[in-house]
Amino acid sequence: MGHRDLPRGRRAALPDCPRRLSSKHPSPCQRGCAGRMLRHRPHEESPMAAKSSWAAFPHDARGFAYAGDALKKAWPELHAGDTEPYPDAKRAAALLHAAGKAAPKGVDADSLAAQLQEAWRAFHRGDFKAAHDAGVALGPIGASVAVKALGIHATYLVDDEAERLKRFEQAAKLAEAAVKALPDDANSHYRYAFALGRYSQGLSIAKALKAGIAGKVRTALEATLDLAPKHAEAHTAMALYHAEIIGKIGAMVGGLTYGAKTAEAEKHIAMALKLTPDSPIAHIEHGNVLMLLHGDKKEDAAAAEYEKAAKLKPLDAMETLDAAYAASQLE
Repeated sequence: MGHRDLPRGRRAALPDCPRRLSSKHPSPCQRGCAGRMLRHRPHEESPMAAKSSWAAFPHDARGFAYAGDALKKAWPELHAGDTEPYPDAKRAAALLHAAGKAAPKGVDADSLAAQLQEAWRAFHRGDFKAAHDAGVALGPIGASVAVKALGIHATYLVDDEAERLKRFEQAAKLAEAAVKALPDDANSHYRYAFALGRYSQGLSIAKALKAGIAGKVRTALEATLDLAPKHAEAHTAMALYHAEIIGKIGAMVGGLTYGAKTAEAEKHIAMALKLTPDSPIAHIEHGNVLMLLHGDKKEDAAAAEYEKAAKLKPLDAMETLDAAYAASQLE
C-alpha cells in the first residue's frame, strides 16, 4: 500500500490521467528520506551496499552540503515532514540508553552524534549509499537514515523492478529491527510502514492484501501518529492507505474489510499540507489521492498539485528528485 512518504509521498502507481498527467513512471509514494567515516566495526554487512550498484544523484548538489552548523540551522525545515530529532549529543545519549544491548559497541554520545550528523549530511546532498552504509553500521540507531536513504534511492534511481523490490524488502528488515530496539521512536514505526508499503507495491494488490501487509502498514502508521501527531509524512501515508484501498477495491469493500474511508484520506492529506505546505511530495501525493478517490473528475486539480510540486524550491536531494518527478509527469 502506499511517503516521504506509503510514507513520504511515493505511491504505487499514478492512476491513468490521459490529458494532463503522464503515467509512464510509477508514482513514488512514501519516501519520507551519511557519512563515510566509520570509527567502529559495522553491526552487519549490508547486502544492498555489497552487491548492488548505486546510481549517482543526477542533479547539482552543491547547494545541499549543510556543512558545520548549517545542518542544525536548516534541520527544522529539512525534517518538517518526518519530525526526525536533530542528532546532537543529548539525542545520541538518549538513543544509546533506549537501545540498550542493540546499541553500537564502543561508541559514546559525542561520537554517535557526529556520525549521525555526517550520515544525514550525506543523505541531504544525495550521497545515498554513504548515508545508508553509515546508518547500517550503527545498527537500529542508524536505521532511520539508512532506511530513508535506501528507500529514496530505490524509488527514484533504481530502474530494475526486481532490484527495487529487494531493496525495499531489505529496508523493511532494517526498520523492523529498529521497531524492536526503539519502540518509543516515531520514525522506527514510520520507516517500517514506508518500507513495507513500498515493498507491497511490487506485489499484486491481491497478494499484498492476502499477506496482511495493509494491516501491518496501518498499525505502524497509527503508532507513528500516536507518538508524533504532527508527523506530516505519516499523515500523507495514512491518506494514501485509505485512498489506495478505495481506488483498488472500491469504497464499500474497502470500508467493510479494511476500514478505508474517503473522509479519512481527505483529513490526513489536508493535515499533511497544513504541516508542510512547501513540500513537493505533499502536493504530489495530494494529486494522487485526488485521482484515486475521484478519478478523471479531479484530473485538473491533481495536475495543478503536480504543477505546484514542480515549482517549489527543493531544500535537498530528496526534494529535488520529488520536484523533478512531478515535472516529468506533466505534459
